[in-house]
Amino acid sequence: QVTLRAGAELDARQVNQYTLILRAACPGEDEVEERLFVQVTAGNVLRCDTPFASAEGDVVQVLADVAPRTPLYAVLPQPLGGLTVMGQGFPSPSFLQFRLRNHNTPLTLTRQGLVLAPDNGFDPSKDTQTFRLEIEVMDRHGRNCSGAVKVEVLPSRRPRITFPEPHRAVTVTEGIGPWEVVTQVHARGDNVRYAILAPVAPVLFAIDEVTGEIRSTRRLQVTRAHLLIRAYNALHPTDHATATLNITVQGTDRQAPRCVPAIFVSQVSETVSPGSTLVTLRCTDSTSTDGCLHYALEGPPSSLSHFCMEGPQLKVNTTLDYDSEAMAALGFQFTATIVVTVGGQPLQSTRVPVLVMVTPVNEFRPVCPNGATFTVPETAAFGSPVGRVAGTDRDYPLDSLEYSLEGGSGPAQPFSIDRRTGEIRVVGSLDYQQQQNYRLVVRLTDTHNDLDPRKTQSRLCDVSVRLQAVRDQLPVCIPEVQELRITAGSPGSRQPVTRLVCHSSADSAVLTYTIVGGNEDGRFRLEGNTLVYLPNDRAEPHPFVLLVEVWGGSGARRRSSLVALVVHVTPRSTPVPPSTTTQHTTLQKEPLVVLQTEAVWHPPAWFVAVLTISGALLLAILGCMARNLLRR
Repeated sequence: QVTLRAGAELDARQVNQYTLILRAACPGEDEVEERLFVQVTAGNVLRCDTPFASAEGDVVQVLADVAPRTPLYAVLPQPLGGLTVMGQGFPSPSFLQFRLRNHNTPLTLTRQGLVLAPDNGFDPSKDTQTFRLEIEVMDRHGRNCSGAVKVEVLPSRRPRITFPEPHRAVTVTEGIGPWEVVTQVHARGDNVRYAILAPVAPVLFAIDEVTGEIRSTRRLQVTRAHLLIRAYNALHPTDHATATLNITVQGTDRQAPRCVPAIFVSQVSETVSPGSTLVTLRCTDSTSTDGCLHYALEGPPSSLSHFCMEGPQLKVNTTLDYDSEAMAALGFQFTATIVVTVGGQPLQSTRVPVLVMVTPVNEFRPVCPNGATFTVPETAAFGSPVGRVAGTDRDYPLDSLEYSLEGGSGPAQPFSIDRRTGEIRVVGSLDYQQQQNYRLVVRLTDTHNDLDPRKTQSRLCDVSVRLQAVRDQLPVCIPEVQELRITAGSPGSRQPVTRLVCHSSADSAVLTYTIVGGNEDGRFRLEGNTLVYLPNDRAEPHPFVLLVEVWGGSGARRRSSLVALVVHVTPRSTPVPPSTTTQHTTLQKEPLVVLQTEAVWHPPAWFVAVLTISGALLLAILGCMARNLLRR
């Protein structure tokens, strides 16, 4: 007997024929094999498709603010006989019956297979809610299938109805006529409507359902009224909020309150903490009912953002930062006015002017610049700029600093710094051979950053100055050898002979000229780079060979060159007025070359130290030997 396996489903659209191979054998006989062909023909069946028919069921997400009895889900037939979810607005055929297996849900299942929202809607005050419905579907032939639907109710995205001021007290004066606006309530939310809950039948006041304006229904006299007001969403009445309103109607014979102090002027430091109380007003009205006094702060937006009123107390609302351009634009002061009213009536109010001046506090230490390293040539002249130390300070006024050099200026530290600008200049001789780098310690001190000028802060900064070596070159003169001929003038006169043309490698270097040879009788002298002859009574011609040494550089770096001058002096032959004829001739053949070598030895520092120590030890040994000899 061949049977269909339990749980198996046949679908002619998938497989319309199965081939079964059957084997049979008796004891002692051969096995026999035959085939059985099973054909599957299409028929009418009722089948629920996934995910409706799955174990988890289909999932639908809705918002909590959907309207009551809104269709959420529908089970509809597919063209080939299956059932699936097709959405809202597509009714199921009349030959299908739908039954809800579980009844522990507020949702409703209609005869057409529609799942509806609860009659009163969902509760929007709750978090995510989940409801599961197990649905059985049956046709008129008794064939059935089943499935499940899980409805997830998400919190509403629309704003809830709320009152910014759930409790209010309003005081008005008597004499207000019928249907005049007394006050207005305001609630946040969508489609807001207003209603008075208590008293149930208000006698003195009525509320506008849309605007929330509360109007008088008759001419008001001295009285007190307590109103309970509800605000609700017109589309979702379950979304509502309530507020209480106390209305006091008082007489018109009251006077404005009197306050102490009548004007408030104060200085506060920028470090005052938010929430600090600056002043507490002591105000009284004619009836001495301080509970009816209301305090409000008026003034520029900058003042209203930095200060606030808590009853009669003026408090700091936010940090008063002195170190900002915005505060400087305000002149470091705030102005405002405290308005004190009786029962909220402007006609019975007192205004207290307020002036708050913010004082600076030295909060921050100066900050050193990054990578303060400068380079200067070793030939830099006195007063040459090296670089500028640009320190910073966050206290206002910004970067108000004074600079000083630790250890001062001297041979070991041939630099100075400008107290205001921080510019470093050369004030001594520099030599790359003796020292290549200088480490300077600059002190930054902030000034004018505190109400007390004695409260300053400082920081030490390391500054590195590197010397740049400059090649040593001797002064160059063109030409180096000259032969000159002159006719002597009258005795006692001054007769220019020639001008030496020399230059150094450094354009700013000053050259000096000295006659070092050939001027035995002192008839020549140098005036700068000009050679001058002083005539005498010599009658015969005489040649002079002069050696002029030209010096360049300064200090230990001075270098010199020699220039040879051959001057032929011819005495004047007739007593005619003296005339000077100078003939410049550059010797092209067999030039007279004069060499002078200057040997200079600069021992290193370690050699001097070793020599000194060795000499001291030698003297000590000699002293000990002499002492021993004297004892013997």
